[in-house]
Amino acid sequence: MTTEFTDRTYTVSEITAEVRAVLEGRFEAPVAVQGEVSNYKRHTSGHLYFSLKDEEAVLRCVCFRGAADGLPFEPADGMSVVAYGEITVYPRGGQYQLVVLTMRLTGAGYLFQALEELKRKLAAEGLFDEERKKPLPPYPERIGVVTSESGAAFRDIKNVLSRRWPGITIVVRDTRVQGVGAADDIAIAIEEFNLDGTVDLLIVGRGGGSLEDLWAFSEELVVRAVAASAIPVISAVGHEVDWSLTDFAADLRAPTPSAAAELAVQRKSGVLDEIDYLAQTCRNSALQKVYDERSDFLSTYASYGMRAVPAKVRDFALDVDAYRSRASAGVQRLLRESGLHVAKEFARLKALSPKGTLERGYTLTIEDDGDTLAGKALAREVGERLGVLFDDGRIEVVVEEVAKGGPFAEKG
Repeated sequence: MTTEFTDRTYTVSEITAEVRAVLEGRFEAPVAVQGEVSNYKRHTSGHLYFSLKDEEAVLRCVCFRGAADGLPFEPADGMSVVAYGEITVYPRGGQYQLVVLTMRLTGAGYLFQALEELKRKLAAEGLFDEERKKPLPPYPERIGVVTSESGAAFRDIKNVLSRRWPGITIVVRDTRVQGVGAADDIAIAIEEFNLDGTVDLLIVGRGGGSLEDLWAFSEELVVRAVAASAIPVISAVGHEVDWSLTDFAADLRAPTPSAAAELAVQRKSGVLDEIDYLAQTCRNSALQKVYDERSDFLSTYASYGMRAVPAKVRDFALDVDAYRSRASAGVQRLLRESGLHVAKEFARLKALSPKGTLERGYTLTIEDDGDTLAGKALAREVGERLGVLFDDGRIEVVVEEVAKGGPFAEKG
């Protein structure tokens, strides 16, 4: 077999230029390429170097500093992205590549980006500030649980609570924990518990899952409901490596639902042991205090000063008796003097009374009504009826004449 060769010979640069012309003419910029980021590196120049790959191929990429500074996120290995740019050939390496102008996250990466943006927004409003978080009640009597009643998370919470504090009241509000309407259901449940006001603590959460599965607990509606709750909230979303925005808004974040139950209540047996210990400590302290006081009393009682106390008490008793006798005599004297004064004043008042006046032979003239003393004589009228009171009775008189003067009138 004879092989025929062309007379045309190309240099490497010419071949590369031809390929470059074909490639760059084939794909109209900007072209969108979807893949997973790998071998990511940020050069000291600020340029980004990485590859996009899928199950069957790898495409080398470069993002120059000007475009890199405007990316909406920091790329990382494993991210699923759509890169927008130009397909070109790098002559020195003889390789085609994608010059990236911008990128966006896809799938879980897109959700992660949205999550970070909402996190920054709510953090700026102060919803995640430590200063606004409430302490948990040390001994809650009723605990509310917002989760799926049929899920493993609720069974774990219930088992741990019942084991650590037998007899504790658990109130579950059955909710959807993923899918359409889950966020609304969770937020409403939290608000209902707050309106009811009968529980001391809330546990809000579910078991583990993907970012999409846990998404309801990162929706703004739920995060705001948790932050606004007057009842302290423990967030118990997923496993230890999982997280949601509810974790940041809650008063306490638990790594798992079981851990949330352990954080919610102390072990009852441990509390009882602590009470017994404190009671014994108080008892011992009281007994020691009594012993110390008794020792001090006996020591003081045996001292010289205490031996002189009985004599002092006897002298004081004699003084008291003497004071009492003098006081009694003084009181009797005052009573006698006061009695004489009272009798004298009584006699004087009796002599000045109307009855005393009548007994001395005088009379009193009263109006016809029988109660009012008659006034001046010149105020009387002929025919007017008056009463005259004596010591032994009364007579009725009729005025026949009114004349000026009397037994005590001044003589002219």
